Amino acid sequence: MRSIVPSAAVLRQKYALVSSLRAQGFAVGSCEEGRPSANDLFLVAEGEVPPAAARTLILGDEGRQAIAFGDGNPARLSYTSEDSAVGAGFATALLRGPHEPVAADPESLALLALAERVAASDITVLINGPTGTGKEVLARAIHNGSTRKDGPFVAINCAALPETMLEAMLFGHQKGAFTGASSGGQGFFRAAHGGTILLDEIAEMPLALQAKLLRVLQEREVVPIGGTMPEKVDVRVVACANRDLQAEVAAGRFRADLYYRLSVFPLMTKALVERQGDIAALAAAMVVRHAGGRGAMPWISNAALEALSDHDWPGNVRELENVIQRALLLCGGRTIDPEHLIFDRPSAPRLDVEASGTLSNIVQMHEFAAIREVLAECGGSRIETAKRLGISERTLRYRLAKAREQGEQIDSKARASA
Repeated sequence: MRSIVPSAAVLRQKYALVSSLRAQGFAVGSCEEGRPSANDLFLVAEGEVPPAAARTLILGDEGRQAIAFGDGNPARLSYTSEDSAVGAGFATALLRGPHEPVAADPESLALLALAERVAASDITVLINGPTGTGKEVLARAIHNGSTRKDGPFVAINCAALPETMLEAMLFGHQKGAFTGASSGGQGFFRAAHGGTILLDEIAEMPLALQAKLLRVLQEREVVPIGGTMPEKVDVRVVACANRDLQAEVAAGRFRADLYYRLSVFPLMTKALVERQGDIAALAAAMVVRHAGGRGAMPWISNAALEALSDHDWPGNVRELENVIQRALLLCGGRTIDPEHLIFDRPSAPRLDVEASGTLSNIVQMHEFAAIREVLAECGGSRIETAKRLGISERTLRYRLAKAREQGEQIDSKARASA
């Protein structure tokens, strides 16, 4: 856990920010408690002397300004009370780093706190949630907060790898084990020895390979293709899925024994539309990530923040990152305004929640509508549709099957419209 040491002036002027950072997981220390550690971060008010420039955030309350750390200089952040949501987002991203998780919504803060506790143990974790909601970011945070943080973090997208090569890439192979194997391969599990392996989109793994993965999890050893002797591996497994694995088990597409082996500690990420409180913090973090090297970073205006909050985010956090990157290119000045925001598609009309079910059902309906639209544009070609959506053809087949289960004949409508 990282510690922040605010000055007395900061505690008086920006107490709400200090409370927000505490909720983010920062420990709040005091210079009066003893000598600060080498990893402590300092918060001082404008005009105060930075205790350690490269680890000090200077806070002001006049105008809007955000400047990242660089070349041994302190970071700077100024904002008034009406910009507190964006200001807190900038502060968290500057202090944590641009690729660390940030949050402001109470449920998201609770999830980060739970992930921090899980990181301290070495148990297997299953992270479930819609595509683009930050599952890999959460997995990396668990790795970085664990005793394995100095070991490798190896992330595998099970849907992106060819089925015929997935076993060899996971468990390794001996020279000559199959056609084209001119040399041996270590495999991802052995490459992650001493660290963490992330199995993303685990629901896309073929059933036959699921049985072999189960044995690896049980015995903590792998047998490379073409080999006869098992080799011990010391890895922590974090699995991610964007579909309900219990439903996949019931449908016979996922092994029940593997599900229970993976789901030792399940975590759930929600669609961005279900955690509106995170939008300001995430948008500010995206600005730091993509504009942190340009000196004073553009500020997100209140009007722009309102436009971001009104969007339904079918692409979740990944879509928000795209929107902020475009805005940084277009704004040119010190402020991101609504005219700089280009969304992937207009927000869908608001639906009657009582008539349509839960909010997750509504998000799913938006997903079906997006697939239908792209299918029609591609003349019904599933291969081209999958490419445009950035998913595997196998994932698209599952999406279409799920739509049919719920009475949505997406593919037939797309052919008819084409």
